[in-house]
Amino acid sequence: MNTTEKSNYLIKYLLSEDTEYKNIAIPDRTEERFRLFRGLVNVRAPKPVSEDFLKIQNDFLREMTAEKGIVDYKNLTPVKPRIYLWQGDITTLKCGAIVNAANSGMLGCFCQCHGCIDNAIHTFSGVQLRLECAKIIQKQGYEEPVGRAKITSAYNLPCDKIIHTVGPYVGGKLTKEHCEQLESCYNECLKTAHKNRISSIAFCCISTGEFHFPNEKAAEIAVKTVSEFLKDNQSIEVIFNVFKDDDYTIYKRLLC
Repeated sequence: MNTTEKSNYLIKYLLSEDTEYKNIAIPDRTEERFRLFRGLVNVRAPKPVSEDFLKIQNDFLREMTAEKGIVDYKNLTPVKPRIYLWQGDITTLKCGAIVNAANSGMLGCFCQCHGCIDNAIHTFSGVQLRLECAKIIQKQGYEEPVGRAKITSAYNLPCDKIIHTVGPYVGGKLTKEHCEQLESCYNECLKTAHKNRISSIAFCCISTGEFHFPNEKAAEIAVKTVSEFLKDNQSIEVIFNVFKDDDYTIYKRLLC
């Protein structure tokens, strides 16, 4: 089964799950087919799928990620001892764990093809991730609090694990509580990595996107918190992952 056949199979399966999709046609162009596939998995409720679907989805997603290009953090040059700065797509990073900036429901972004990191991680990890997160929240009995961390499998991503954290939402003036909550996000992710014997962790810019935390202040908190943690923990390396040029400039100034 080639890539086109795999995408067609996956889309047909997803369309068959809901009668509302019965009039949706599968596009001819590769980019449009993937966008339809992504949109369908983005809005899909957490529930099991067939073993055939999982096998084909896993092959398809791993091929897509390989096509984008996998980056092994060990091939990067540290900017400080055990600290790296890398600009790129975190879903292509091979390391111990990547950090997902989750929402309180922890089920991923339900907006079709949204540009947030939560959407990308759930899309390229696979539908298994949403189901695992749903089970965590169901067992917990309440939504994920701000400043905590949960660990899951990474499924089809090149990293070993995903650590999910809910950052503070800044709806108005930045407060001391917002800063303390963001600091807690970094600390709890690091503690979770250490507890699970993860030797490398990649942080995204938590809360700076849809949650409107000021980028400069967020980076200052991130660098300070990580640096303090590394003083007493020699067995872990940290990658600061940025996507935007502005964030790269900020982190480079703080770290170099």
